[in-house]
Amino acid sequence: MAKRNLTKQQLHRIQTIQNEKVARTKKREARVDDVVDSGDLGPEVDGLIIAHFGVTVDVEDADGTRFRCHKRSMIPALVTGDRVIWRLGKDGTGVVVALQDRTSVLNRPDSRGTLKPVAANIDQIFVVVSPAPETPANLIDRYLVAAHASHIAPVLLFNKRDLITEDHPFAALRREYEALGYDTLSISALELDGLAPLQTRMANRTSIFVGQSGVGKSSLINVLLPGTESRTAEISVSTGKGRHTTTTAVLYHLNTTGYLIDSPGIREFGLWHIDKDQLFDGYPELSQLGGCRFRNCQHVNEPSCRLKEAVETGELLERRYLSYLGIRDSLDEVEMKTGPQ
Repeated sequence: MAKRNLTKQQLHRIQTIQNEKVARTKKREARVDDVVDSGDLGPEVDGLIIAHFGVTVDVEDADGTRFRCHKRSMIPALVTGDRVIWRLGKDGTGVVVALQDRTSVLNRPDSRGTLKPVAANIDQIFVVVSPAPETPANLIDRYLVAAHASHIAPVLLFNKRDLITEDHPFAALRREYEALGYDTLSISALELDGLAPLQTRMANRTSIFVGQSGVGKSSLINVLLPGTESRTAEISVSTGKGRHTTTTAVLYHLNTTGYLIDSPGIREFGLWHIDKDQLFDGYPELSQLGGCRFRNCQHVNEPSCRLKEAVETGELLERRYLSYLGIRDSLDEVEMKTGPQ
């Protein structure tokens, strides 16, 4: 969908609203800092952020008790999965006073291209895909590139396998990714089929589910964690896409001592925050082919292009080659509008 051009008056109004929000946030954070500096708080303790609600977060202590907390103004933006130092106030709410080092962070740009963290300290990303609503292969590729850029191991989780027969296009798609070296699992949340391998893979790790709305992330959580009652929704008849049911990333405890983060449904995953080298590395089979004759080869019309030769011989999947070029072109379009990243 093309972006709507805004008038100067509309842009001014938007900027005014943003400035008011920033002012309110700074005022609120100043009050929090005053409380911290006054010493009207308990001792510093370790905590784990299990949910994020805009200006506040839910922090879990070592005993598993949850507390609603604000953060000091000097603290960077916090996300689900962060490990923090916090202090409890007399009113039962707390204040986060320090962010501990992150082992990993999953970022994605918002609609304006601003990079936003989604979750932190993740060991693996489960990209949940399904035949209904059908997850586009290009979107799967985008998730895999994002995982590679974040240095987080991806696992393709093919849900609703009760709908996937041996000759179904999704069965062939799974075989393609397996041949490329990606880990895949197949499961049916509806029929409780394929749970054991998934639970084994999630044990003693922090995982995150990502994927389009409607692919069954919330249903999987309800199966893995009975009693959680993560909200689910029917597929939209008019669009064939899922309706958003999760509005914030939430961390759940697994019975296998691992953690699971459920993220809001993402229909598109922008990659404006990565450069072309990162994109190329996000397709491992490309770097394995070796170099082209010309170092500045664009892999389109140049002679002796190793990628084009590999497509012609069947060594490289044409779909993946076109997927790579398509994403690269989208990066070019962004660069033309905003300048080099």
